[in-house]
Amino acid sequence: MFKNSNILIKNKRATFDYEIVERYVAGIQLFGTEIKSIRDGKAGLTDTFCVFIKDELWVKNMHIATYFFGTYNNHEVRRDRKLLLTKRELLKLKRGTETTGFTIVPTKLFINEKGLAKLEVGLARGKKNYDKRQTLKEKEDKRAMDRVMKR
Repeated sequence: MFKNSNILIKNKRATFDYEIVERYVAGIQLFGTEIKSIRDGKAGLTDTFCVFIKDELWVKNMHIATYFFGTYNNHEVRRDRKLLLTKRELLKLKRGTETTGFTIVPTKLFINEKGLAKLEVGLARGKKNYDKRQTLKEKEDKRAMDRVMKR
């Protein structure tokens, strides 16, 4: 039933502003109306970040639109949501964020083959302005090469 799920919501600013060192796939603790909105593709990762609260990883400021057919039980649009990772992964991420310059950034929100919502988070290091310019230049060069190859 969920084999051909094409829901993939990306955080494009994350790869532009940060260099992703390690990636982890985490489950998300959601309400019923939230998963329905995600399956409709009505979610966004703009300005989203992760933080540790009492040895648990939480995603803050993630936008999931209210479900159209929801009743008075509909969820809050930008509530904090708990991420579900193993203890080993949580310890690695916690140790990584204690290092200066590292943070945890959500990169993708998707529905897996079992129909569950998953969030890909990355241990990231912030880029400097010249690194961002270099990334833009590499993308532009790649596009130019692709145009030349197609001719």
